[in-house]
Amino acid sequence: MTSLNRVISFAVVVITFSVSLASTSRAAGVHDAWSATEIATIASMRLTEAGERPPDPSNAYEQLPAAANLGKQLFQDTGLSSNRQVACATCHLPGAQFQDGRPRGQGVGAGRRRTMPVMGAAHLPFLFWDGRKDSLWSQALGPWEDGLEHGSNRVALVKWVRAHYLSAYEQIFGLMPDLGPLPESAGPNGTQVELANWAGLTDTQRERVNRVFANMGKSIAAYERNISYGETRFDRYAETTAAGNRDGQQILTAQEVRGLRLFLNQGQCSTCHNGPLLTDYAFHNTGVPPVDATAPDAGRAVGVRKLQQDEFNCLGRYSDARPEQCTELHYLATDDPTKLGAFRTPSLRNVAARAPYMHAGQISTLDQVIEHYAQSPAAIIGHSELARPGESQGERQVIRLTPAQIQDIKAFLETLTGPVVELGSKQFEAIGG
Repeated sequence: MTSLNRVISFAVVVITFSVSLASTSRAAGVHDAWSATEIATIASMRLTEAGERPPDPSNAYEQLPAAANLGKQLFQDTGLSSNRQVACATCHLPGAQFQDGRPRGQGVGAGRRRTMPVMGAAHLPFLFWDGRKDSLWSQALGPWEDGLEHGSNRVALVKWVRAHYLSAYEQIFGLMPDLGPLPESAGPNGTQVELANWAGLTDTQRERVNRVFANMGKSIAAYERNISYGETRFDRYAETTAAGNRDGQQILTAQEVRGLRLFLNQGQCSTCHNGPLLTDYAFHNTGVPPVDATAPDAGRAVGVRKLQQDEFNCLGRYSDARPEQCTELHYLATDDPTKLGAFRTPSLRNVAARAPYMHAGQISTLDQVIEHYAQSPAAIIGHSELARPGESQGERQVIRLTPAQIQDIKAFLETLTGPVVELGSKQFEAIGG
């Protein structure tokens, strides 16, 4: 399903609910009166509306328990880094929302962007803040070769798997191919020595190394797709509101309900944060200040080009999908000027437990995030889509919020905190929940 189709589907859900609930009015005998349209929107935001995580046609192994078990081991293995001290779990901490609470990630070096959680990632059409990957398995490959994250190289990674996980690997993917004599390190994204060594391999060696490398990512994806958000107080409120249950609505305080009204209406938050994961899966420039104003991050404008060129994308030779199944890539817009300085809309689930905020941790608190949207500063790079006084931004209106209303929205956002669930394993309570 394309991002456009997701938006259309969301609109259809709202319209359908609006029709079916046409008899509901503000005069209905409920604790908190909502219009039919508002009830439809609230109902569409329930976690249960997310449904089953869709299968990824580019990963034929993602639903195999053995692949998930191998992926979990790789996720926790510091041996897959150049200094033997960094694992995926170093930044994606299971007990801390599968992120690290830092403004920017810290691997073998200091990262450039905020660590994103992995919950619900199997629903996303694009990964990373700039959307430069189109699958969970492809996303997993990038950090291993990134000089600031794991700092390793492709040959070293594959040799580590051959030495430590051969039996588990072959149980899932069949016999590991004969790789022949390999240098200590080699890869297409490393140092000059690693690049030279990679060029010195035969075409067959490079293809086989790439195949094992891709399968490592597919194992990680099999593990990560089992990590999801758990039910929140808001979900219980939404359920009872959709059912017209007066008593059940009292699970939220009057302030939290005021915040929800502002979220849906005056604050215009649901314009981008909608649906069961409270994200439209899209990329927006909202004037978030860059860490370095002299070298602002171009975001999606660069990410979309990287995605097209990625040998591990859905259309690549290491994908298990048929070309017609790679819908997102077929409709990829590469020359959209609005994507300069745009970043992915993150889910707001558990947002109160995930400070700091924005793509590089530029904003410290939820209060400040809401204030940012109310102030609507001009973008340093590209053009902010937030409406400013005297400007016309399509359907958007200038966001005007009082200090008290900012606190009301914050109170509502705190109702979105729930546990993190690892399917078939354990439940982690969200910090600050």
